[in-house]
Amino acid sequence: MPDKNLLECFENPAPGHEYVIEHIAEEFTSLCPKTGNPDFGSIIVRYSPARLCVELKSLKRYYQGFRNEGIFYEAVTNCICTDLNDVMRPRWMVIETHWKGRGGIRSTIRASAGDVPT
Repeated sequence: MPDKNLLECFENPAPGHEYVIEHIAEEFTSLCPKTGNPDFGSIIVRYSPARLCVELKSLKRYYQGFRNEGIFYEAVTNCICTDLNDVMRPRWMVIETHWKGRGGIRSTIRASAGDVPT
């Protein structure tokens, strides 16, 4: 599994403001645990930082840790949510994964932490 210790953070430059950060990774890959075939998707990380923000190069390296993992979509999404929440402790966060179609089915998975505004 990817190592959450790869995730680096920096101090929120505007801790007195509530604002939203959105990072989109369009070239995410992991492996299907049933077939061993590659799964291709995109990941959207949307959060309101409290004290810390995630550093993007470290986020990319963390994502690359999934490349050779046999893991279901739901597990990927929840793992990323848990690891980022553990490292940053944002006010709130939503992780959304969009998976390319296979067998005529595309999937979108969402996981959240904190009090996500509606």
